[in-house]
Amino acid sequence: MARSRLTAEERQEQLIRAAVTVFSAGGYAGATTDQVARLAGVSQPYVIRLFGTKQELFLAAVRYAADHIERAFRRAAEDEPTLEALGHAYRDLLAERELITCMLHGFAASADPVIGPVVRQCFGAFYLTVRDLTGATVAEARDFIATGMLLTVLGAMRVAGPDAVPQEPWMAELLTFED
Repeated sequence: MARSRLTAEERQEQLIRAAVTVFSAGGYAGATTDQVARLAGVSQPYVIRLFGTKQELFLAAVRYAADHIERAFRRAAEDEPTLEALGHAYRDLLAERELITCMLHGFAASADPVIGPVVRQCFGAFYLTVRDLTGATVAEARDFIATGMLLTVLGAMRVAGPDAVPQEPWMAELLTFED
């Protein structure tokens, strides 16, 4: 049986998805382009040929994760343009732990003069998208983003999400969203 060849665009997306997986596990400093190549089933020189540097591959992975989150917000707002609907969409994204963890590693690497501006742009886009889609006030959008960051950290620690560790009382308190 003949295997069909991936298009250049499909191969690039395959590599970016592999990069999200690898960077979510090891962070920017701990991951290698060789790990990404092995996971994608290609050579390390091929990864470098497509992305140039590990840094550019990391930025592609962060942008991919950010775009995925923004698309989820936009889909949720099509049905109901409220903070509650976007919040449910983000909670669903916790099941895609690698995406949120990749973003978290992006935030952690933001001191880098090349990575920082890209990650800040992504974060700013989240905030502006939330405001634009819902009409939220500055305070409401800030509280929404703050709660999202809490969920991101809890998800990375496996306190929230489908692979969550057994809950302790403090975890349950942090995951209760009642006034």
